[in-house]
Amino acid sequence: MFYYLLKYVLLGPLLRLAFRPRVEGLENVPATGPAIVAGNHLSFSDHFLMPAILRRRITFLAKAEYFTGPGLKGRLTAFFFRGAGQIPVDRSGQEAGRAAIREGLGVLRRGELLGIYPEGTRSHDGRLYKGKVGVAVMALTAGVEVVPCAMIGTFEAQPPGKVIPRIRPVTIRFGKPLDFSRYAGMERQKAVLRAVTDEIMYAILALSEQEYVDQYAAVVKAEQSRAAGRKERRFPRAPLS
Repeated sequence: MFYYLLKYVLLGPLLRLAFRPRVEGLENVPATGPAIVAGNHLSFSDHFLMPAILRRRITFLAKAEYFTGPGLKGRLTAFFFRGAGQIPVDRSGQEAGRAAIREGLGVLRRGELLGIYPEGTRSHDGRLYKGKVGVAVMALTAGVEVVPCAMIGTFEAQPPGKVIPRIRPVTIRFGKPLDFSRYAGMERQKAVLRAVTDEIMYAILALSEQEYVDQYAAVVKAEQSRAAGRKERRFPRAPLS
């Protein structure tokens, strides 16, 4: 109930008014049955803009930190994210990937739409990064189609670190569903999983027209953070007089 209250009364109308989203290819999202919507991830706003324009309910896998904040604020945030159709997934430790896959398959078995960001994290610079193979595991195990999606303009509206988004129009573009039934029963073959994931990322790239980086976003972020730390140690700030 809270999901539809957010979508049609509280948050959805506000998002549509602020961002004036232009939607392309909405007919490519199946009207019934299980499917995966796989998109690029440029902004915190992505979690809410896509559900606001879809006719069906969609469930996203979200990082557990959104659900574990302390105090009243933390409890309210967790309530909000659950009500908005988000499932918490712990991204730390060896079980993280398997836990995400279990949660995602549960959504698909119920015949619902599952939203996934194959990059695994928000892009810190607006480029599209290499996809993780979890999306391929779920698509092949559940035997469902994958609808590629591109969010365009959300990075400029709300880049990482910006709390209040800029008011500007965005585009949400859905591509033709990708059918991977030819790989049925091959969800344990690493080469197949990589090929399926790369095909999904290429479809997202064709829709978004971003610059592509054949590295994982988390790895690039970590390398840049280490480089910044080394530079700061090499050139320490002069004390203020």
